[in-house]
Amino acid sequence: MQIFGLDIGGSGIKGAPVDLDRGELAEERFKVLTPHPATPDSVADGVKQVVEHYGWTGPVGLTFPGVVTDSSTIRTAANVDKGWIDTDARTLFSDRLGGHPVTVVNDADAAGVAEMHFGAGRGRRGTVILLTFGTGIGSALFIDGRLVPNTELGHLELHGHDAEKRASSKAKDDEELSWEHWAHRVRKYLTHVEMLFSPELFIIGGGVSRKSQKFLHYIEGIKAEIVPAELQNNAGIVGAAMHAAERDG
Repeated sequence: MQIFGLDIGGSGIKGAPVDLDRGELAEERFKVLTPHPATPDSVADGVKQVVEHYGWTGPVGLTFPGVVTDSSTIRTAANVDKGWIDTDARTLFSDRLGGHPVTVVNDADAAGVAEMHFGAGRGRRGTVILLTFGTGIGSALFIDGRLVPNTELGHLELHGHDAEKRASSKAKDDEELSWEHWAHRVRKYLTHVEMLFSPELFIIGGGVSRKSQKFLHYIEGIKAEIVPAELQNNAGIVGAAMHAAERDG
């Protein structure tokens, strides 16, 4: 079974048809840059461009980098235009795609669901936290395999700042930090999250997951197991498609 998955991020909008039997992209993903400012209309145009690249006409699952309620209403917009707040995203995207059935889910929640079903969290019980390091820090919290949605742990305060302002991969790039220096910040963040939630497992997702050998060995003193996401930066696409299949089915 194939469903189209699309992941909206602070820097890129990427998608592809997903083989839901295997949890893999059925075709090579296509990506466009996230427009700036990332307004609802401009992002919807980018989404349309990605979907039309494949000539897709069926259901589409999308992720969004913020709190999404009822698979539709956007409540936060930390790394995109504030005009998203209170937007009915499902209606916006469905209209722009010519009436395709659309679902919308928080980006880290989508990535987490994919990792728990097909990736690094498969079969794991207890408390598991996936953290995506990108333009911001997204989070997905699972207890015995069940998602607690829209946790937004990237906005925990760390040394007087939103944690994502200090420890996201964007912060690493903007401040030209070495992998070791950045990993030191990530360790402080993980220590804070561990103190609050005591997870058995941290899954590190986002684009940095494919470079885990550059930084994971610098993160010491964390009691929880720490592993990179197996689906790497495709986890959001896969999870978006899974969400669409569940809602469409």
